[in-house]
Amino acid sequence: MQIKFGTDGWRGIIARDFTFENLSWVAQATMDYLNREGLGGKGLVIGYDRRFMSQDFAKRVAEIAAGNGIHVRLTEDYAPTPAVSWAVRETCSGAGIMITASHNPPQYNGFKVKEAFGGSALPTTTKILEEIVAYNIDNQRRVVSVPFDEALKKGNIEFFDPCEGYFHQISRYVDLDLIAKAGIAAVVDPMYGAGCGFIPRLLPGVAEIHNIENPSFGGLPPEPIAQNLLELSALLKNRKYGVGLALDGDADRIGAVDENGDFFSSHCIFTVILRHLIEHKKMTGAVVKTVSSTRMVDLLTEKFGLELFETPIGFKHICELMLERDILMGGEESGGLGVKGHLPERDGILLGLLLLEAIAVSGKGLRQLLNETMDEIGHFHYQRIDRRIDDIAKEQLIKQLRSDPPTVIDGQRVVSTNFSDGFKFIFESGDWLLIRPSGTEPVLRLYSEAGTLDQVERFLRQAVIIAGC
Repeated sequence: MQIKFGTDGWRGIIARDFTFENLSWVAQATMDYLNREGLGGKGLVIGYDRRFMSQDFAKRVAEIAAGNGIHVRLTEDYAPTPAVSWAVRETCSGAGIMITASHNPPQYNGFKVKEAFGGSALPTTTKILEEIVAYNIDNQRRVVSVPFDEALKKGNIEFFDPCEGYFHQISRYVDLDLIAKAGIAAVVDPMYGAGCGFIPRLLPGVAEIHNIENPSFGGLPPEPIAQNLLELSALLKNRKYGVGLALDGDADRIGAVDENGDFFSSHCIFTVILRHLIEHKKMTGAVVKTVSSTRMVDLLTEKFGLELFETPIGFKHICELMLERDILMGGEESGGLGVKGHLPERDGILLGLLLLEAIAVSGKGLRQLLNETMDEIGHFHYQRIDRRIDDIAKEQLIKQLRSDPPTVIDGQRVVSTNFSDGFKFIFESGDWLLIRPSGTEPVLRLYSEAGTLDQVERFLRQAVIIAGC
């Protein structure tokens, strides 16, 4: 079994790839790394989500940590990834491990590593972990563990509640009293995930749906995208609520539904919160976005004189910049957004509360806030489509686009390109098209943003022709 870490951790299908045996190899490699780097003595925080057997997997990791002489703080119940990440930082632990497959379908589980700074393991770290796993397997390194009950009795493992410290941080960052006094009719869809109950605990009176324990996630992947939020949208369309928030399976990503019952994408959320941070919270700093994120961020940073960075897709790239520079906000298309003064990490709960704070401060709905910004910087439309493509065709396409990229698409001249992650073509109007072969799946992802929906669709049709799929 070859263990590979993706954009945030190692994930696999339960009982096929994500087995106790493979988990034990990954956990042992992680403990070897922590002890080698002198981090083991600082202890380890372990949390888990509501997926099938997540608690059992977390206990197995705790047994191996204890066997390697590392003290474990294990969450006493399921917890959101951001709360676990905050606990790592708050307790000055050497690292954290979160058992979760985030937004993946129900049959998956996963192993996220959080470094001492409270964010996802950097690419250099995960590469080392992969190498240690491979070495240990090849050399039949013994997995060292202590039975859970024995380690618990000896104090090598202790249960803890990560909520108190995390809630204190959230209440310091967001004006919860202001939101409560505004009387916003809000409803949250945690999608049966680890974020269940967290926003209502911070804001009593906020309604919540899909909050029971359901490891099948109601038959849908716990990903807060339009097609998975139809029930939430219906509540808004029926005028029962004025805003809907949605969290993914481990609550590090955010989605929303506006006052009209329409899906409010991550691009819209990024835009509204960025402006809120600048104008109402009077915060400064540079901004980071991934290559597939909206141009609205470019125009807002230009308007307010802020430096902008564009990275490949994956929050780990944003995290690196947040550690190196003064970054006000960073975000990606998938709904992962992070802000200054918190963690170099995505946090769907905090970002959802910042949306409510923006509504409370302005007295306006999400769509109204976005439209006011668009009236100043221009109106934009965005779409993404995925197409199946086999490995041979994918390699041929990559070779073709690298050696002979198109200079005109749909009659528009390409004025600049960005090939850092896929093939992004920018036109004179500022519109753009991104052709991005997946590195892990037989899938081609096609993205476009333009001033009109018709232009977006035309660019995507041309991308399909270029790709031959």
